[in-house]
Amino acid sequence: MKISKEMVYTLWSGAIIVTVFLALIALIFSSCARQEATAAATAATAADSQQSVPASEIAAEPEAPEATPVPTRLGETEDAGRAYLDRIIFLGDSTTYGIGYYYTIGFQELCPPEQIWTPKSGTLTLAYQSIATIVYPETEEELGIPEAVARAKPDILLITLGVNGVSFMDEDYFIREYSALVRSVQEASPETRIILNSMYPVAASYRYQDDINNDKIRAANAWVERVAEDTGCRFLYSYETLVGEDGYLPEISQNGDGIHLTGEAFTEVMHYIRTHALPD
Repeated sequence: MKISKEMVYTLWSGAIIVTVFLALIALIFSSCARQEATAAATAATAADSQQSVPASEIAAEPEAPEATPVPTRLGETEDAGRAYLDRIIFLGDSTTYGIGYYYTIGFQELCPPEQIWTPKSGTLTLAYQSIATIVYPETEEELGIPEAVARAKPDILLITLGVNGVSFMDEDYFIREYSALVRSVQEASPETRIILNSMYPVAASYRYQDDINNDKIRAANAWVERVAEDTGCRFLYSYETLVGEDGYLPEISQNGDGIHLTGEAFTEVMHYIRTHALPD
């Protein structure tokens, strides 16, 4: 059989093409194998590296700092001065009325009657807080407490209340009425900052110890502090600045009836307020 040159050329070309094709296949296969081997080696190295790092050296996710709770009871501060007292409206019973009275007769470290809210009678019983009225100093009107607060919107309201109630109110009754008063003030003026002041001690000479005495007052002051905590207010323990070593209000600090303070005693209270001030 005679093979032409064209046929030889065709067979030779085909052989070259097949050879090149097979070489390409081999090259691609070899490259993939190398890549897989490299990836496996890299993964193994990373795993070994993680296993070799001690757990103590692995950085933990930082925890968010917890907010420091604000204590209910006001602690001692630097003297906030006269300007601090000028920001306060004093709401209370006859033990608050004396602040304005003594101011008018020369005790200028106290606060003027314009800052004192008490009923016309001068006394206020906690049990009747929801229907009680105070004399609004600017107009001499008799207003309910929430109405007066809504109108004046005081910066700071300091409440001293409860001593009349300790003679007949139990713990639940006392806390319920005091909490209701605070919440009515908060609703009337949400921006007003409220301080619940402790009741003051009575002197040993006070005649009605069966009804109102320092054991009852101390217990009720703890109730006031609880109301402050539950309602988000601050508590001022001014009782401690007036009580003597014998557990009573010193006789020199009472005005003759054993329960109401002298001008000098009120001055001590004002100094205590200034040195146990709300933070700005």
